[in-house]
Amino acid sequence: MAEKTVEVKLKTGLQARQAALFVQEANKFLSDVFLKKDERQVNAKSIMGVMSLAIAKGVSVTLIAEGVDEEQAISTLALLVEKEN
Repeated sequence: MAEKTVEVKLKTGLQARQAALFVQEANKFLSDVFLKKDERQVNAKSIMGVMSLAIAKGVSVTLIAEGVDEEQAISTLALLVEKEN
């Protein structure tokens, strides 16, 4: 299992379009991928789950992945949320 805490730097946070892109990217990996904010953890491959966290810019979240490509999943998704746009 791989885990990394990152700060969301996307201008709009993980809302609507950015959340959809995040979920789309998460679905490219074979590993189970989760997104954790505070004590809530959701499936990162679920648009409804990601949207339910209401992640704004500046919020720290934890990316968790378990499977054959877990390290790649974590690094790719971390880059996605940490890039400033």
